[in-house]
Parts: sequence; C-alpha cells; structure tokens
Amino acid sequence: MSLKNQLKKFWHFLKQDTWQSWLVSIILIIIFIKLIFFPTLSLLTSTPLPLVVVESCSMYHESNFEEWWAKNQAWYESVKITKSDFESFSFKNGLNKGDIIFVLGKNNYKIGDIIIFEAQTKYPLIHRIITENPVSTKGDHNSQQLSIEQNIKEEAILGKAALKIPLLGWIKLIFFEPFKPEQQRGLCK
Repeated sequence: MSLKNQLKKFWHFLKQDTWQSWLVSIILIIIFIKLIFFPTLSLLTSTPLPLVVVESCSMYHESNFEEWWAKNQAWYESVKITKSDFESFSFKNGLNKGDIIFVLGKNNYKIGDIIIFEAQTKYPLIHRIITENPVSTKGDHNSQQLSIEQNIKEEAILGKAALKIPLLGWIKLIFFEPFKPEQQRGLCK
C-alpha cells in the first residue's frame, strides 16, 4: 500500500465518530501544540513563554480605574508615578486571574510595562514596572512591593505583556484550582 493510500486511510479513521479516533485526534493535537505550535511561537516572539495564564490576583483591579486610583494613589505617587502616567500605561485596568497574556521577548522596557520575570517563586511573576534603573515591579493589587520585585536582573526578564485574551485561561486553571490553598481559589475579590 502506498503512502498516499495509508494517509487517506488514516484520515478516514480520524473522521470517524469513535472513541478511538477521538483519542488519536487528541493525542495528535497535543503533539502539534507541544512540538510545533509553542516552539514556533517561542521563536517568533523571542521568549520561552509566549503565552502565559494569569494565575493570581496580584494584578487585579477590584473597581473602575478612578476608584482603584483613589485607593492606590499615595503609594504610586511615592515612587513618582502620577495618575496621568498610569492612565497612559498599557493594561491600565490591570489583569484578571484567568487572562491569557501574549508575551514578546527581550524588548525596551519602560515604567508601566507589565513584564514576566523569573523570581524566587514556583512560577514566573507578572507585574508592572515601577522603576527602570534598577528594574523593579509591583503587582497592581498588592498593597506593597515584594522584596523579590526589587533589582530585577535583565536576564531574569522573560518578556513583556503585549496582548490580553480575557478569562480564556480558566480552561487551564479549573484543573489546578482545587490544589491551591482555599484563599487563593476562584475569582478575584
């Protein structure tokens, strides 16, 4: 049997509505995503993490921008970030748990950019730059800056947020939420 006929037979098998064809299709999709899609996307974006899911509430804004700013104004102004500065930042309304972030690799980072960086944590952090030299960040929802957000080395930065796909990451998160501490589960409040 020729290769062309074998491929036709395999394609016909995949089009069948059986549990075996579904299982093989799912395996092929996983292989495609893992071995072709993500490596290609990583190459194009110059980052090992071209897509990330926001897994915490550290960038969440619990209210509209005006109310959020009134609550956080003193802290940001203490580091010389004004309301008009913040209004010009990308993602000025923060990020929600479950958002998928499209990441671009090594770039010119500036105050207000949301970067993804390696820290002394299980997973990389996704926080906003508040100082450039040295690079420091803060989660918009956090009341204070964490010590691991200060003096971030250039080689620890994996990229910056370029695009947000709202809440689609919950498709992944629902499988991991039951294993988190109770206070970290569910939607942000």
